[in-house]
Amino acid sequence: MPNKFKLSSLALSIALSCHASNSWAEEQPSASSDNVEKIVVTGTFSGKSVAKEEASFAVSSFSEDDIKKLAPKSTADLFKAIPGVWAESSSGVAGANVFVRGFPGASDAPFLTVQLEGAPIFPPPTLSFLENSSMFRLDETVEFMEALRGGTNPVISNGQPGLTTNFLLKEGAEDTEGLVKYSTSDYGLQRLDAVVSGEIAEDLYIMVGGYIKSSPGVRDAGFNAEEGNQFTINITKELDNGKINFYTRQTDDHGTWYLPTPLDVEGVDNEFTQIGTLNRQAEIAYGPDGTTETIDFGQGRGWNGSVSGGSIDLEFNNGWVLVDRFSFTSGDADTYGLVPNGAAVKLSTVADNGSTAFGAVTGTEYSGDTDVQQIGRWVVKKEIEAFTNDFALTKTFDRGSVTAGLYNSTFSSKDWWSIGNQSYHVVAQGGENLTGIDCNDNADSCGWNYDLNGIGEGRTTALYLASSYEISDSVTIDAGLRRENHEIEYTVDEGLDGVVTQAVSYDESSTAWTAGINWMFSEKQGIFFRASEGSKMPFFDDFRENYASYQNGDDLIKDVEQFELGYKHSSENFELYATGFFNEVNSTFAVSPEQAAVAFTNEAYGVEIDFNYFTDNGFSINLNATLQETEVTAHDDPAVIGKEAQRLPGYQVRVTPSYDIEFENGMYATLYGTLTAVDDRFSEQYNEKALILESYQKIDLGVIFNLTDEVKMQLAVNNITDEEGLTEGDPRGVSGVLDNGRYILGRTIDFNVSYSF
Repeated sequence: MPNKFKLSSLALSIALSCHASNSWAEEQPSASSDNVEKIVVTGTFSGKSVAKEEASFAVSSFSEDDIKKLAPKSTADLFKAIPGVWAESSSGVAGANVFVRGFPGASDAPFLTVQLEGAPIFPPPTLSFLENSSMFRLDETVEFMEALRGGTNPVISNGQPGLTTNFLLKEGAEDTEGLVKYSTSDYGLQRLDAVVSGEIAEDLYIMVGGYIKSSPGVRDAGFNAEEGNQFTINITKELDNGKINFYTRQTDDHGTWYLPTPLDVEGVDNEFTQIGTLNRQAEIAYGPDGTTETIDFGQGRGWNGSVSGGSIDLEFNNGWVLVDRFSFTSGDADTYGLVPNGAAVKLSTVADNGSTAFGAVTGTEYSGDTDVQQIGRWVVKKEIEAFTNDFALTKTFDRGSVTAGLYNSTFSSKDWWSIGNQSYHVVAQGGENLTGIDCNDNADSCGWNYDLNGIGEGRTTALYLASSYEISDSVTIDAGLRRENHEIEYTVDEGLDGVVTQAVSYDESSTAWTAGINWMFSEKQGIFFRASEGSKMPFFDDFRENYASYQNGDDLIKDVEQFELGYKHSSENFELYATGFFNEVNSTFAVSPEQAAVAFTNEAYGVEIDFNYFTDNGFSINLNATLQETEVTAHDDPAVIGKEAQRLPGYQVRVTPSYDIEFENGMYATLYGTLTAVDDRFSEQYNEKALILESYQKIDLGVIFNLTDEVKMQLAVNNITDEEGLTEGDPRGVSGVLDNGRYILGRTIDFNVSYSF
């Protein structure tokens, strides 16, 4: 396997990264020069906070200032700053692919859970065409994000064995304060953010905020392809022995779904998108009678719904603590996209007359050397709902604690799909459909179609018990056990003919556990070791893709084993968190809906590094690196055994300097930047040399000016060299050639000005 790393090369890579003082990376230092002690909540059995360096698991924290410096284009774009995470955010505002620590995958984010205020926003981490980050939008109401990899994840909350990201909202205080911010860009962004908070009664606080925005998109569609708004209220009541919190977050935000585009075709680069004025309105045909409907594909992908919830956090006498977190999510997560089906070809090879064809909208006659491609008009309508409650009761003793918890969630998804609907289009920005091609004019599709109507409901109930004990002042051990019951009721009408082709009634249980030891051999320095075994329970699409296995009696539970060895050191001017990991994951993957899923086992080992150095003169630097080795150890196809997991880079290195400059007139500025270096990846499971996604490097630069204590300006340039790195090939491609690929977003310039009061 190419790019394997040995311990010597690992050490060399780290040394070179630390030496690169003129380089930049995507994660900003999360500690300022005064090294404020970091407190984390995510991952603790009781739900109460602990000091980050005392945690016996790998967790990263990102403040509001960190997030602003990263200037992410989407929620998934922020995840790039998390060690151990590979996030492909090149699809636009929604529909990212997120991979964790060598966990295999091919699309969506099966091992990612997004929490708001400690409760999952949607318990299934991934359904087809929906992953958690698509339902969450960043704005000025977010104060903090924590990201837990592995660790205690398999036991607590929804039992996610991979990555849990937890977003914490701002809360009000006695003084009324607020912010108004206007943002624009070189791609026509118009955005207004606002937030205000304060005390509305004694010990009763409120935060209200949100945004409105519109733009043609980072890749110009010619119309306002990205539009959205969001409104959040957070109310907190402080009590003598704790607090009670309620929030609601209403979102309506969508944007163009950026897809793989033809490679080595003139005019196609990292600014290209197929969607445009000439093809945004298109007809699809579905069902046995070929019912037709005209759809606006300019809607793209997005989320129109709400996430509401709250928490109760109380401390009682004799060391008793009660924490209850709850969340209700409801809305529509629809997908409208123009999806490539195969390589681009010359029009003369498919035209009825062997030469030319005509534009269906403009009537233009296109010559035989025009590049054309089958484009699928995909429609996925998804109505979801979920209620989650996580209750934990903790008893604290002199040298330890015991926690008992009850997690319960109900969730549902109603799906209507019509995907396929392939037709030849001109390869151009907004390239139109054609007439004069037989399958365009006389068939429902030039390729395959797949239509369905699905209704699914599920329930997960879990009991967990955890305990920690201080063996000495410096050594702590902990262990947790979870017993989970998972129920699914699901029916599918494939073909939209009113006939149910799949029916599922599922009731299975599983057990997860974790155990760790933490040794703090000095006040701010220690090591930890953790072992855990968890699972990813099957959700609706797992049954549809593996229906024959379900009928054969397979439980479809994916087991995950993990081992972690971590070192942490926090001092006055630097922090180092390094975690070595080994995991074994069972998974499945279906290339397309009409093909059966294949089962395989993947093993991975590696190290993730988060290093921060800061000085009193305003200079700081961060190193964020992940180095990993993956191997498929079992597979339905023997030819895949021994191969690397697809799409996972062997290394990612990000180095970030930041420098504060103070001027004589009282103004000050922060200069910062990022350099990202990503390894080669295989775009498919057979590791074909012709299908390698090449390594790339990306540079970002930014500056924040504090004109006064109230007025700030920020200028951020993303991908300053306009790098054309690829995040994926064509997931459905079978030609053995890298015909299509999805580029990272090209160079953009963003500017904002804000007023605080």
